[in-house]
Amino acid sequence: MTDAVKGPASYFPAIEKKHGRPVAEWLELIHASPLTKHMELVAWLKSAHGLGHGHANALVAHVRAGGK
Repeated sequence: MTDAVKGPASYFPAIEKKHGRPVAEWLELIHASPLTKHMELVAWLKSAHGLGHGHANALVAHVRAGGK
């Protein structure tokens, strides 16, 4: 039996389905951004890329927690 994915990564399947891009691409965008603050990155993903708050927040939280 496998454990259910928890935390920010639990949003990843929905992000891929809704936005049609692999999570790896979103993570690369965040890593390449000159922005450093959590909410700056969230706002940027929302305004420049059309993500909703929850999806943007999950991606940024994952990166800031050390996720690749």
